Amino acid sequence: MSIVSVEQVTHTYGDKQIFRHISFRLLRGEHAGLVGSNGAGKSTLLRILSGELIPDAGTVAWLPHVKVGVLQQHIDLKAGTTVMQALQGAFAHLYETEQNLFRTAEAMASADQDQERLLAQYGELQNRLEHAGFYQLDAKIEEVASGLGILQFGRDRDIRQLSGGQRTKLLLGKLLLEEPDVLLLDEPTNYLDDAHIEWLIGYLKRYEQAYLVVSHDERFLNEVTSSTFHLEHQTIKRYTGNYAAFRSGYEQSRQQIQTAYDRQQKEIGRLEQFIQKNRVRKAKQAKSREKTLDKMTRIDKPVSSPPPRFTFPFQAGPSTRVAEAKQIRVGYDMPLFGPLDLQINRGNKIAIVGSNGIGKSTMLKTLLGHLKPLSGTVRLGERVQAAYYAQERVTSSETPLEKVASFRPDLTLKEIRQKLAFAGLTDKHIRQPIDSLSGGEQAKVRLCELTVTDSNVLVLDEPTNHLDARAKEALKEALKKYPGTILLVSHEPAFYEDWVTDIWQVEDWYGQ
Repeated sequence: MSIVSVEQVTHTYGDKQIFRHISFRLLRGEHAGLVGSNGAGKSTLLRILSGELIPDAGTVAWLPHVKVGVLQQHIDLKAGTTVMQALQGAFAHLYETEQNLFRTAEAMASADQDQERLLAQYGELQNRLEHAGFYQLDAKIEEVASGLGILQFGRDRDIRQLSGGQRTKLLLGKLLLEEPDVLLLDEPTNYLDDAHIEWLIGYLKRYEQAYLVVSHDERFLNEVTSSTFHLEHQTIKRYTGNYAAFRSGYEQSRQQIQTAYDRQQKEIGRLEQFIQKNRVRKAKQAKSREKTLDKMTRIDKPVSSPPPRFTFPFQAGPSTRVAEAKQIRVGYDMPLFGPLDLQINRGNKIAIVGSNGIGKSTMLKTLLGHLKPLSGTVRLGERVQAAYYAQERVTSSETPLEKVASFRPDLTLKEIRQKLAFAGLTDKHIRQPIDSLSGGEQAKVRLCELTVTDSNVLVLDEPTNHLDARAKEALKEALKKYPGTILLVSHEPAFYEDWVTDIWQVEDWYGQ
């Protein structure tokens, strides 16, 4: 049985058509992935399914009384609410029932009350709590909070003190605890490290309800999905099986379409040639061929955009030493770890790994000089030119064309358009406000800035977040070829493990 039916949905954003008459169904208990290139409309489709966006045409029909859970980007942060209280909010109705139970018990202590009625009410409330598993909630909350690394924030920490990534983790934990009839998850692994991704994989495998998950993490999708919806060219197609099965089926389908297209084009050419040669001599036969052509359903030519290409210009730099840190402690108000001695030499390609919130980004900013160490010293080598990719999402009303032009006014607009095209951005993308682009498209804009920046050190903080598979592979190849030094923060071992020279595990620095 379908839990939601989407029929003939069309949606346009500005002058860009996102969907054209798409139809599909999500079944009860179905574990599905939603994939497509950056900008294909994955997040937009989730917003339409959740009711946050109204499509221009078509219908979205949910079964009655279905509870839909969406991983929201914002939360009503009430001052004084602790991390644990926020998680307990998933069961607010049960905690309210418990309060009613207490009030009923207090009323029963008064002799002038209707004891029989109150006793029956007390029993009903207690049965309701027991049936809902209320007395096991603490253990359930503990399991999810531990599995996602939420306990590391501190149980009693005010949620307004959390970073954006920590808030997203908290929201994900609360959503999982609510156990809705269907989960709509947009990039749930972006702020999770390896151990927490493994826990989430196990949780979703056991999840009895339906979910539709957007992710560019192929390993994650292979583990948690049994069907795949693919968005491409404003249409959607369903494939049975996990991501690997989808890739195999997709390539086979593309090959079949290409073969059918080539065969039809050959037939069209043969018919047109016959008609051209025999309009007079064999007019009746030529007319018959014309009717055949008119009735023919033309197969659209298979098209695919070229894969992104990244090249990071190298500027000759330091002779040997890029940076040296002595006895540094890093952090804001309190040191995260240290004192620590670090050394970065020319040509090192270093992956900095560790759980979220442990201090990887803070370390990058300290080594770059954007943050002063709480103690100790950091010295950069002579002629160091660092190009920095920050993790934060950009909000700007500028278009990509305007942004890169203001960054490099010495380049012609033609050169800038070419660089943006190499990054995988179409002419429509580069003329839209940056804050209207998808996360992956925004990432490509920022990577494009690095391709017009001379550097001998690349400092990249989670650059693969939001990138589709082709862009990720293109970035990996460009970093392999870069002759300079690289500092990379990443939670994807498959992206870096075959080309980095060193791995810094931040957990190893704690206690130093």
